[in-house]
Amino acid sequence: MTQMQSAVSTISPDLVDQFSRTISYLRVSLTDRCNLRCRYCMPQGVDNDVEGLPQIDLLSYDELLRIIRIAVTMGMNKLRLTGGEPLVRPGVMDFIDGLSGLSGLNDIRLTTNGVLLADKVDVLYEAGIRKLNISLDSLKPERFAEITGVDCFAQVWQGIEAACERGFQVKLNAVAMRGVNDDELEDFARLAGKMQLQVRFIEFMPMGERSSWEKERFISAEELQNRLALIGKLERVAGSRIDGPARIYNLIMDDGRSGKVGFISPISHHFCDRCNRLRLTSEGRLRSCLLHDRETDLKGLLRLGGSDLEISAAIRQTILNKPKGHTLEEDLAVTRRGGCHGRMSRIGG
Repeated sequence: MTQMQSAVSTISPDLVDQFSRTISYLRVSLTDRCNLRCRYCMPQGVDNDVEGLPQIDLLSYDELLRIIRIAVTMGMNKLRLTGGEPLVRPGVMDFIDGLSGLSGLNDIRLTTNGVLLADKVDVLYEAGIRKLNISLDSLKPERFAEITGVDCFAQVWQGIEAACERGFQVKLNAVAMRGVNDDELEDFARLAGKMQLQVRFIEFMPMGERSSWEKERFISAEELQNRLALIGKLERVAGSRIDGPARIYNLIMDDGRSGKVGFISPISHHFCDRCNRLRLTSEGRLRSCLLHDRETDLKGLLRLGGSDLEISAAIRQTILNKPKGHTLEEDLAVTRRGGCHGRMSRIGG
């Protein structure tokens, strides 16, 4: 048996959906609370409850560990912790440390806004996390404050520098918005050549019942690539299915520097055919697609005394219910709303 045949034979049929996609990646929103109020995630005036959900509505750490353990037992081996801002939840560092003991979980990642990161890089590294996604939509402190509602660029930048120095694989996620931060695209790209990190540009997409999305703000990934091609040569980097939705390029700039940039295009260039993830919301609901509102209530099942077998079956059914793809582009042709009405802070960014 070849190595390829061996790898294929180890894939659990419980993780394969109706379209032959293997679902090996679980994204977990630890909390809907956040210390920033980003305009595309929590628009002003839209349920601006800084305190977030009542504690009883969140999954406890024991409940989270149980669901993750069952998912890993089924064969899922990649986990991302997100929010809200995961680092604002009390006790989160002990929880992360406890994850390292789960046999079969070989990749734990964290998405953060970086505000609280600087003081936690050592503990996170010792807990086994090696990959960080850090949201950063502007390199200008004043504009950063306008986008996020908080004047804390210095703290975020300190966290980014500390993470790079500690040896994390860092990806900076920037939501590209016309008339907001599109004059900084080239600066972001050059940053990838100056520091040991990857910059990823994300298309602005509508999220939530009363989204702040505006067609005029949207910039397609193709336009972003054309813009960056003016400052250097873009060479596609071959990737694997586990690399996620980003299309990665090596940008060789005119000054001789090079850096990796990525483009995530949920609207203009679907990546549904290679989606390998489920999302566990901060409310304990399992989603098979970010942009579809169909959910499985794992919290309710847990609190009604559901067995591990019943929880495993619910996860399996969610995988079977995973849609072939979203219809966001088609929806937007008719209305400015997409198919997702949940809040990003609760679903998990």
